[in-house]
Amino acid sequence: MRFMNRVSEVIVVEGKYDKNTLSQVVDAVIIETSGFGVFNNREKQQLLRTLAEKRGMIVFTDSDGAGFVIRNFIKGCVDPKYLKHAYIPDIYGKERRKAKSSKEGKLGVEGMKPEVLLGALIDAGATVDGVSADKKSRISKADMYAKGYTGREESSKKRAELLKKLGLPEKMTAGALLDVLNVLMSREEFLSL
Repeated sequence: MRFMNRVSEVIVVEGKYDKNTLSQVVDAVIIETSGFGVFNNREKQQLLRTLAEKRGMIVFTDSDGAGFVIRNFIKGCVDPKYLKHAYIPDIYGKERRKAKSSKEGKLGVEGMKPEVLLGALIDAGATVDGVSADKKSRISKADMYAKGYTGREESSKKRAELLKKLGLPEKMTAGALLDVLNVLMSREEFLSL
């Protein structure tokens, strides 16, 4: 079977069901963290560092609290210059294989439609079929402050509104939002929001 969407970077997901779902959408090296198992697995941590240095890496965890803990662990384990971050939107529901929904009630990577997964990878700047995202002028922390997304009393409310508008996870920090905005839009597009 030939895949239409070959991704050059290594993709890191939480578990085997995420890997199975994603492998039906893209042709890529997909590594599982075994959930929190990566925290104490030095061999897996070294594998992630090695693969990231060779091919680049896309961290693609769920948008729940556990997914962000794992994402942040990987950010500390792998040199950030090799990382890109793909985010799925907060969609509430239950995966088909589960008897009940997750603690936070959100679908994970395994519950997303193929077009959502591919879109998230493209938005993250994945190199798909040999084509990488165009480089745009960068949005800065100062730009975030000037637009009121950081440093003010109402900043968290304003960020939450932007996250919802863009279909991004509600738990995303200001720093993570800045990284994502730099993938999704140019500085000029951001300033015109």
